[in-house]
Amino acid sequence: MTLFSEINGLPVVTLGEAARIGVVKSLTIDAATGRVTRLRIARAPGRKETSLAWDVLHAVGPDAVLVPSETVLDAVPPESPPHREALGARVLTENGDGRGTVRDVAFDPATGRIEEILTTSGAFPGDLLIGLGDYALVVRAG
Repeated sequence: MTLFSEINGLPVVTLGEAARIGVVKSLTIDAATGRVTRLRIARAPGRKETSLAWDVLHAVGPDAVLVPSETVLDAVPPESPPHREALGARVLTENGDGRGTVRDVAFDPATGRIEEILTTSGAFPGDLLIGLGDYALVVRAG
């Protein structure tokens, strides 16, 4: 398992040339599938932020995120849910009960599957995730 907080700020580097194309800024979650779907990266100053589909990544490691080449930046992005920031989001159950705020999210670095949601009130298994919107991250009660 890897934590969101562990990859924030990691360089995104190409395999062949070891060219740095940016740094990890955040991750986009698709609550319906319980997976990370996009990696959002900050580019060099003056260049626009971009995002990469999870399936174009070669590997997520402790020191860097590897991509096959810079051509992944040219790929037409597949449909994805809108980006909502999970870290710091309010956590509610489907019944509307407050469960703190999100401290971190653990995911499988190979598949992007959400394993666990760590909150100020404890941890929830990733399979309890129902939704993530502007107002809150929602989990199944129980």
